[in-house]
Amino acid sequence: MDEERITDPQIKPDEQVFDNNLRPQCLNDFVGQTKIKESLNILLEAARKRGEPVEHILFYGNPGLGKTTLAHIISKEMQANIRVIAGPALGRVGDLAAILSNLEEGDILFIDEIHRVNKMIEEILYPAMEEYVLDIIVGKGPAARTLRLNLPKFTLIGATTKLSMLSAPLRDRFGSHYHLNFYEEDEMREVIKRSAQILGVQIDTESISAIANRARKTPRVANRILRRVRDFSEVRSDGKITPDIAKESFNLLGIDEKGLDGVDRAILETLIKKFAGGPVGLNTLSAATSEEMETIETIYEPFLLQLGFLNRTPRGRIATHLAYEHLKLNN
Repeated sequence: MDEERITDPQIKPDEQVFDNNLRPQCLNDFVGQTKIKESLNILLEAARKRGEPVEHILFYGNPGLGKTTLAHIISKEMQANIRVIAGPALGRVGDLAAILSNLEEGDILFIDEIHRVNKMIEEILYPAMEEYVLDIIVGKGPAARTLRLNLPKFTLIGATTKLSMLSAPLRDRFGSHYHLNFYEEDEMREVIKRSAQILGVQIDTESISAIANRARKTPRVANRILRRVRDFSEVRSDGKITPDIAKESFNLLGIDEKGLDGVDRAILETLIKKFAGGPVGLNTLSAATSEEMETIETIYEPFLLQLGFLNRTPRGRIATHLAYEHLKLNN
């Protein structure tokens, strides 16, 4: 099975290898998302029995919960080639046409951040997903004509962090929709334990729990913290992660016992100290913290909402009494 991937240039090569090594290779190794795994098992088994490609699948949820990992697992379970590309990278119709025309029967096309695909690309995807044909316009003006090329039956897997930004016609063409939820603490401990075993890191149960508590209920964050704590233990100690080593690492990283980092605290402190706890509009909050609105809304707000430190209201964001208590500020 071949795999072609367009990687993010902002990710260092060694970090890319790290993430790929920690990714589960089959559904049985994938921790968490139990109902989604059960549903996918049935979907894949039924497709195998019929000898057909899997129907188009849409994964949505917050970053780092396993959307890309599940796409790769599906390709391995179905023994299919996978082509990976980010939605913003599909800038021209010709780009998508070249990719689709090079797919083979049963291949998987994975489009990450599919909500950022432009409308012209979407128009090409509609017939490709429904009828497995590619409509190409040749020429301009009165002389223009349409060529219809047959495509092999393939599976499109889309991943998005913003389902609402996906147009209804495109969303409805996916046969299966799966919402990935935040992980529970026991699931986070399993993720960290598995990753530590793969990396050959010695770590005790207390340290695993400490990392799990600070991992923002997200496997990607857990693996990133584990990697940094491992580095600290190798430089400052004998390489074994103990509660004391973990605590020193957290202090160095600026991560508190709830998993809040410097930006999380800056958002809450700005709300409380500058705006008396709110309500504050997202645009104003963005300007006051020097963080982009999309970054606040996508990366930081979901976790603060999960913790109950932040409320969204029609008038803006409000810091809750729990935020005051955590930051030890007077309400």
